[in-house]
Amino acid sequence: MIIAVDGPAASGKGTIARALSRHYELPHLDTGLLYRAVAATVLRDSLTPEREADAIAACGFEDRLLEDPWLRSDEVGKVASIVSAHGLVRSALLQRQRRFAAQPGGAVLDGRDIGTVIAPDADAKLFVKATPAVRARRRHMELQKQGSTTTYDRVLADIRARDDRDASRSHAPMTMAADAAPLDTSFLSIEAAVRRAIELVDAQVAH
Repeated sequence: MIIAVDGPAASGKGTIARALSRHYELPHLDTGLLYRAVAATVLRDSLTPEREADAIAACGFEDRLLEDPWLRSDEVGKVASIVSAHGLVRSALLQRQRRFAAQPGGAVLDGRDIGTVIAPDADAKLFVKATPAVRARRRHMELQKQGSTTTYDRVLADIRARDDRDASRSHAPMTMAADAAPLDTSFLSIEAAVRRAIELVDAQVAH
């Protein structure tokens, strides 16, 4: 069984995908980490994220980089949003994601284009969303726990800029698959959101 979980930054899709992975006993891939690994390599090697050639040069990272906590920093996240807009970068990482999805027994993948590009034939698809204000508040709290002093207003601006880039890029823009079930987590607790996600997956698989 392949489960595709898409949605914008800080919508809760990662938390929900990990919970689905545990519930259905399936391996999980946060595909955003692949783009963050590219971004981290760009930063480490002093490359220019806006230059597609530089971003492609950073795609040959080793799997162990995915375990680096630095990948989840705001600094890397901003650059990941830039490099992920390059069509050739997305193509370079496409097969890596499809191989993960195609393993025996299936998998849970979360990202921006899982249900539309990576695994369009997934058995279940969710599109997790929340209002920009709610997502910015969640992200701001995360950053404060990491010791960041950035303001809520700056986080909100970054969230909106990231949404615009994700939705307007020419290659694999973020959009809800026609057969995906929407899940708005704006006013749901984590537990309630996970329960609803399981219900939606079960309903899709039953069909």
